Amino acid sequence: MSAIRHASFAPHVTPDTRLLILGSLPGARSLADRQYYAHPTNQFWRLVGAVVDRPLASLDYADRLAALRNARVGLWDVIRTAERRTSSDGDIREAEAHDLGALVATLPDLRMIAFNGGKAAAIGRRQLPPLNGIAVVDLPSSSAAHTIGFDAKLTRWRALRVALDGTD
Repeated sequence: MSAIRHASFAPHVTPDTRLLILGSLPGARSLADRQYYAHPTNQFWRLVGAVVDRPLASLDYADRLAALRNARVGLWDVIRTAERRTSSDGDIREAEAHDLGALVATLPDLRMIAFNGGKAAAIGRRQLPPLNGIAVVDLPSSSAAHTIGFDAKLTRWRALRVALDGTD
């Protein structure tokens, strides 16, 4: 199977975003469905639902995005385009990164940037400009392939709540 060049989605942010969660690059199911974290075994919607205290996994996609907007949570990926044969982050080659600094500059209320998985952190941290007052957190991947277990992931993901405290 030869590698195919894939492109990520547009950022899902609003000017009042306080928490920005950055993945690596959408997998095959997400690309096919044109939805962030579309694979049913990916734990993202359960994990971020616990952060915002909403049952996001049970909502349709448009309502999930609306709930994130209301909670001031943004989504994007660190990779603009890359070659990949499978959905595995380990299979990503020839990655071209997004300009994270340009996006961050448009988010005056941003309090925290969280990287969903090691690949996102490794590429994304190199793209960030110096940040004043914005926390940067590396999270265990929401992918079911990252097998530390849901409860262990949830403990780390719940720490993102601090970025949303005081939301009015």
